[in-house]
Amino acid sequence: MTVGVGSAASARALVGSVRAHWPLVVKMTRREVSERFKGSLGGWLWAVLIPLCMLVIYTFVFSVVFKARWGEGPESKTQFAMVLFAGLIVYGLFSDVLNRAPHLVLANVNYVKRVVFPLEILVVVAVCSALFQALASLAVLLVALLVLNGKIPLTAVLLPVVWMPLVLLSVGVGWFFASLGVFARDLKQITGVMTTMLMFISPIFFPVHALPASFQTAMWLNPLTFFIEQTRAVLIWGRMPDWTGWAISMLACSVVAWLGFAWFQKTRKGFADVL
Repeated sequence: MTVGVGSAASARALVGSVRAHWPLVVKMTRREVSERFKGSLGGWLWAVLIPLCMLVIYTFVFSVVFKARWGEGPESKTQFAMVLFAGLIVYGLFSDVLNRAPHLVLANVNYVKRVVFPLEILVVVAVCSALFQALASLAVLLVALLVLNGKIPLTAVLLPVVWMPLVLLSVGVGWFFASLGVFARDLKQITGVMTTMLMFISPIFFPVHALPASFQTAMWLNPLTFFIEQTRAVLIWGRMPDWTGWAISMLACSVVAWLGFAWFQKTRKGFADVL
């Protein structure tokens, strides 16, 4: 099944397109991940070494230099670094997609000329590639939890469920920006600034409860706040997810994904003319 230009951009078309082209998504994701480390001496090992180095640096800076504490429950010397790192994994997944989206179509002009090629999967591939790096970082964090805390909470198995709405949000936003990037070439400069701002207005380096009540309300309007907090809940503190919040997020992110898909399918008619 190929969702053509004139196909209805319905939720069924969205799911049908991804399902029908999943083998192609897997193949392109493998190629993209391989090319990321192609020619390097470390190869795929860099996917683990880079987040490992980051975790070591954060541990030193925050536990030795700043002697920081998160201030929530029992906390070891290195707890702050792991809590911070968990937030960075979530942020990194979303920001990677957002930064790459504006030039996804521009970098694959040859696919635009092929009427039968499903351009919408370019964003899905980008999200899968970002997920690969996020999972590599997650593996480092899980090992750190086991070594430094002596255990991994059982609730950690629920992380894929917690991330489901985040993946939908990333795909939906990716489709919006991939389309807009074709018509506004300087959008990739703007997304760089946006992701930098997003990092500092997300609860990565500080807990939400440390802010004044009025700022806490504004912080929860940030779509990443819920996923960062819930990731820490199931990974670090062994708590069950906020299922009510998850259901609301799942609904909202599903709508974003559908709107992003609908927008991409509607605007793709003009890609060839612009390119």
